[in-house]
Amino acid sequence: MTLALRYAARSDVGLVRHDNQDSAYAGPNLLVVADGMGGHAGGDIASSLAISALAPLDTPEHGPDQALHDLEETVERARQDLVHASEIDPDLAGMGTTVTALLRSGNTLAMAHLGDSRAYLLRDGTLTQVTVDHTFVQHLVDTGRISPDEAETHPQRNVVMRVLGDFDVDLTPDMSIREARAGDRWLLCSDGLSGFVPVDQITEVLGECESPDEAADLLITLAMTAGSTDNITVVVADLVDDEVVPPPADTTQVVGAAATDVAAPVTRETGPEPAAAEAAPAAPAPHDEDEEEDEDESSDDVRPRRRPWVGVLVTLLVLAGLGFGGWWAYGWTQDQYYLGVADGQVAVYQGIPQDAGPISLSRAVEVTSTSVDDLPAYWIERLDGSIRAESLDEALERADRLAEEAAPTPVPAPSPSSSPSPSPSDGPSPRPGSSPSQEPAQAAGEGDA
Repeated sequence: MTLALRYAARSDVGLVRHDNQDSAYAGPNLLVVADGMGGHAGGDIASSLAISALAPLDTPEHGPDQALHDLEETVERARQDLVHASEIDPDLAGMGTTVTALLRSGNTLAMAHLGDSRAYLLRDGTLTQVTVDHTFVQHLVDTGRISPDEAETHPQRNVVMRVLGDFDVDLTPDMSIREARAGDRWLLCSDGLSGFVPVDQITEVLGECESPDEAADLLITLAMTAGSTDNITVVVADLVDDEVVPPPADTTQVVGAAATDVAAPVTRETGPEPAAAEAAPAAPAPHDEDEEEDEDESSDDVRPRRRPWVGVLVTLLVLAGLGFGGWWAYGWTQDQYYLGVADGQVAVYQGIPQDAGPISLSRAVEVTSTSVDDLPAYWIERLDGSIRAESLDEALERADRLAEEAAPTPVPAPSPSSSPSPSPSDGPSPRPGSSPSQEPAQAAGEGDA
């Protein structure tokens, strides 16, 4: 059996922060989440440099015994990059980032971990936190000073003790080898998710969503709904037998700060900007006698000749480019579909759930007969644009699945006898009412919308 990864990476600035200091990478052989240290200068640069150093590992050429060594060596190289960046720009001194990385080698996974970003493994329906937070509060839990429940609300729960940084102290990462099994689903995330969304809710999402893309989108939505005050970054990856489930084309996904050029000024290829040379008087340009006579005759007006048509042409070209770009962007939105609510019913919308000023970028194209009130609360929360589709047929198929969720259980006909018990031929007994925590489990059995 040959294993392959199907993956999705997402990152959002969150509800409070003005910039995204998280970074993530997902590729055929490598998964990484890096959370730049909040409150420190250059957190976004630190996470970007970590991704830049680790990304070249995304090849299938690592032997089982070599992958762990290659990963540990590259994490150290990333630390050296942070030191180099601080030397170039002293304002970046003290920057750091968490690193949680998985490197696939055949049927094994090499893992490196520093900080409080986390790795979770969903196997056979059970979610396990694989990494241990390198935080002061986790240290108190490990030494028995406080309980895990007390750690959730401890005032120093965000104090990280081990990160990748430009410090003199050499803090080595936790290194380990993990077994890779077909059917495993991995989640790597920053504390913008794990610090706000309960584990049982994360378990439900990972267990019920069909694809990594759907799970990653929903996890971001849940963190935002929970009021996450931090950047939110997730990588969801499935291990599949590529002979049974062919993976998509080998494309990499880079999100967060690493998707920008924020770290370009301090990469290894770039040194400090040279100091500006003092201005020196320029030597006069050589010219012949005829030119000198022309200059004498036109000394009263030496201004260059104006060409007003050049400015008009540039303006027209810019406006044409903006118009074409806007037309292309609008056309792209109209190729998207999602499930929403119209007049209290589940509806299929064409477009995206956003507005461009007074213009709505979506419209209801199909209103189903499924009442929103008949759906479990879990699915009602997702009718905000989270359930997306690439075509109208796919959107209608997902709407049909929701209709199955809303369909009432058949109630047996009353027996003509005085006995209240229905006969076996009257049909199945009505199911007892289920609690909100049980409804998503039923949804998983019937198929995700």
